[in-house]
Amino acid sequence: MRFGIVVFPGTWSDGDCYHVVKSVLGQDARYVWHKDRDVSGLDCLILPGGFSYGDYLRTGAIARFSPVMDEVERFADRGGLVIGICNGFQILCEAGLLPGVLTRNDHVQFRCQWVDLRVENPSTQFTSECRQGQVLSIPISHGEGNYYADPDTLASLNANGQVVFRYCNPQGETTTDANPNGSLENIAGIINERGNVLGMMPHPERCCEEALGGTDGRFIFESILQMVAV
Repeated sequence: MRFGIVVFPGTWSDGDCYHVVKSVLGQDARYVWHKDRDVSGLDCLILPGGFSYGDYLRTGAIARFSPVMDEVERFADRGGLVIGICNGFQILCEAGLLPGVLTRNDHVQFRCQWVDLRVENPSTQFTSECRQGQVLSIPISHGEGNYYADPDTLASLNANGQVVFRYCNPQGETTTDANPNGSLENIAGIINERGNVLGMMPHPERCCEEALGGTDGRFIFESILQMVAV
């Protein structure tokens, strides 16, 4: 499978994503610079975490105007798989590829810690290797991961099965204490209506090797590989 890792000025998880898909999973990968307009021959685009353009104005607000985003949108329209992680999730929301917005954490602190996620929808192209209700342990690293959407959008996300992950405790309960940023309904990750664009705040690329403390991130990447193989 061929992955493209999109790099904006200020992106810093691009190397982690490249390492996972290339060295851990043994797949083809190449970097796609923010000014590039060539995403041909790729099966999945990854928008990694970081601080694109220094997070000026607001997270993702400038990156969404990068030339590459026109190609990301066309790629998604053709059915290509797109995953936005942390800052990538913020950029996808700013670009209108995903509904809602990521705002400042409700406690106004930057949080870098392990969290638990409950798999809400195992039938997506990003969670096919997961079980309904499975709890994944994946780290976060953000200051603006507080997901918000208006009531109608939130109702639509729930009705269509577009909420993929929710923050939970180790027992799978979506409690207030388990919510690290104040996200509505403990939402940690969503997909678009078509099901080929995923945005998630936690970093699956940081937990694909035992040496890093866990491998639950592999469920997401291996789900992608499985769906493309099919």
